[in-house]
Amino acid sequence: MDPFALTAILLTVAALLAFVNRRFFGLPSTIGVMAMALFASLGMVGIGVVSPGFIEQVRQLLEEVNFSDALLDVMLAFLLFAGALHVKLEDLAGQKWIIAALATVGVVISTAAVGALSKLFLDSIGHPVDWLPCLLFGALIAPTDPIAVLGILKSAGVKKSLETKVTGESLFNDGVGVVVFVALLGFATADHATAPGAIALLFVKEVLGALVLGAVFGTFTYWLMRQIDDYLVEVLLSLALCVGVYSLAGALHSSGPLAVVVAGLLIGNQGRRSAMSSLTVQRLDDFWELCDELLNVLLFVLIGLEVLVIPWSHEPFLFGLVAIPMTLLVRFVAVGGTVKLLSAGRTFDPGTVRILTWGGLRGGISIALALILREGLGETADIFLTATYVVVVFSIVVQGLTVGRLAARIDRQTAEIAAAAR
Repeated sequence: MDPFALTAILLTVAALLAFVNRRFFGLPSTIGVMAMALFASLGMVGIGVVSPGFIEQVRQLLEEVNFSDALLDVMLAFLLFAGALHVKLEDLAGQKWIIAALATVGVVISTAAVGALSKLFLDSIGHPVDWLPCLLFGALIAPTDPIAVLGILKSAGVKKSLETKVTGESLFNDGVGVVVFVALLGFATADHATAPGAIALLFVKEVLGALVLGAVFGTFTYWLMRQIDDYLVEVLLSLALCVGVYSLAGALHSSGPLAVVVAGLLIGNQGRRSAMSSLTVQRLDDFWELCDELLNVLLFVLIGLEVLVIPWSHEPFLFGLVAIPMTLLVRFVAVGGTVKLLSAGRTFDPGTVRILTWGGLRGGISIALALILREGLGETADIFLTATYVVVVFSIVVQGLTVGRLAARIDRQTAEIAAAAR
């Protein structure tokens, strides 16, 4: 099927599901369309029992959509840039230490811990797997997903300081997670370029190189915007910055996501303050909000439909169910330890550890990396692909729908304690 027809089908499905959700259920758009796409997929599985040819046609259609390429090469740049535009640098600066710790050391510790626990569990059920695939699973599931976090937390009613911590971590930790994942995948596939020196160079190119690229081209675009007052041209410049810096970072083997985030932060803060008129700010926000909403809906529809191409069997599904509390426990320990270490020099809001743990959502990036893992390791990776999907669905639907309630309950408890103290 040609790309235009395939895109037309997916957009039509996404639009219909978004309408049904808004008209009858009123769930947050990302959660609602993903849940309905998931149920629709399960319905197709039921139809497939009666008509195997039908389900095979649907699977073939979905397999034409390379999920990893669609997300990592197309959607991710727009979604991250749109999200970064609305994050204030002052808020990030106020939470810089905990964000930096969770986005770096936290990812590495979580990778090791989840990998070790996965190894122990799989060995215990008579499904032994080597250490490296287990660590790769830890690397792809450890980082919180910026798309899921930005799409859900903004309507969850979480305190601004806590929202900044979770959002800031998710915007930056994927760069570290990808470096760890790529290095481990190189070892697993016998790529000798992953010696310690090569890993250090990879980190510098991926992370520091991306930060420099984003800063340089973000500053240059900001300078161009200051020379004119035409919202059409300025919106076009922001679009060119987004796709240009992401593509250039990929060509230079740096982290496109990190480069886009830095560029978006510069335009959303310095550019908004001193390079744009109020009309340009409004038009820029409208344009990127529309891009964000459209691509989010399309992405989460794809996540729901991916259930049809995930390899399902008893042991992978059982591992996925166990991986849910496993990843939550590891994150709780990593977040709690970080907060404990940093609490000597500052105070944290009540419930910080619980909100950061429950609000650390996994999403499409984890699935995309799991699919890449399948390409590198073949059928060995199927158990981790299934487990990743189970964790992501739970994270988005259950955690995404309840993080606001958790925040409200923590606020009530804090108010009651304060009243009792008086």
